[in-house]
Amino acid sequence: MTLHTRFLELQARLDAEVLGQKHLTARLLMALLADGHLLLEGPPGLAKTRAIKVLAALIDGSFHRLQFTPDLLPADLTGTEVFRPQDGSFHFERGPLFHEFVLADEINRAPAKVQSALLEAMAERQVTIGRQTYALPPFFMVMATQNPIEQEGTYPLPEAQLDRFLMQVQVDYPDAGMERDILALARKEARHGGKVSIEPVATREQVFEARLAVLDLHLAGELEDYIVRIAEATRHPESVDPALSGTVRYGASPRGTIALERCARARAWLAGRDYVSPEDIQRIAPDVLRHRVLLGYEAQAGGMTVDRLVATLLQKVRVP
Repeated sequence: MTLHTRFLELQARLDAEVLGQKHLTARLLMALLADGHLLLEGPPGLAKTRAIKVLAALIDGSFHRLQFTPDLLPADLTGTEVFRPQDGSFHFERGPLFHEFVLADEINRAPAKVQSALLEAMAERQVTIGRQTYALPPFFMVMATQNPIEQEGTYPLPEAQLDRFLMQVQVDYPDAGMERDILALARKEARHGGKVSIEPVATREQVFEARLAVLDLHLAGELEDYIVRIAEATRHPESVDPALSGTVRYGASPRGTIALERCARARAWLAGRDYVSPEDIQRIAPDVLRHRVLLGYEAQAGGMTVDRLVATLLQKVRVP
């Protein structure tokens, strides 16, 4: 079985276990191949937790779910030094962040100190306790969720942390036909006591190999320029349409440009191509840029959204 065929099987198994969320499962695999983290936003009960848990099982990776609450402490994530009275020494007890797949549920319910601890882990793949720094597993992926309905008792994520997420994915309801399939799957799992065994499809080594294959895809120089022009347009939208002057306070950072390229490569590789197309860039751009662009107050008051702005920019920026 070729590496690409193995990942097609991984995608098929993921879609079979997480029904009605193909957009989410595709972004999960892209984030896996691009070595990035995901931020999901959507109402409860749409299989966000299930998706990351199934992915971890399909790769035989360690998984831990963290429920973020206002009373959470940084040590609840990173771990802490424990005193050993028998020899008078301190021993570091590793926290949940030392797992390979981490689900940060309702991340915006945790205070700033906790979010900063997570930021270091996401950005540097390490945690610092006192004067000591501990490396996280080489295979480390955070999928965070936030509920768009309840805003009381929440702490908006700082821009620096938002920028560390490869993509922000909007999760929506499945259609009626798929929801009937979900009922059938739920009945099947209930007969097995709510637990269904999931056999691994790929290994960590194969994921690392696939990431290198993604980086080897051909990306034409004109498409590199296209990616840069899209990022530039988010910072200066008036350069492509004077009517958009004053719409944006802050545009996508260079990290957003890198994310757009990596995700476009991942999408092309999953599609079985050895080159990146303009469509790859356009299809992934909303999820990559959604959380990286801050609109001006007047634009928001006028009903503008980041998704609408990105769609307009994609129409205005010249395609090679």
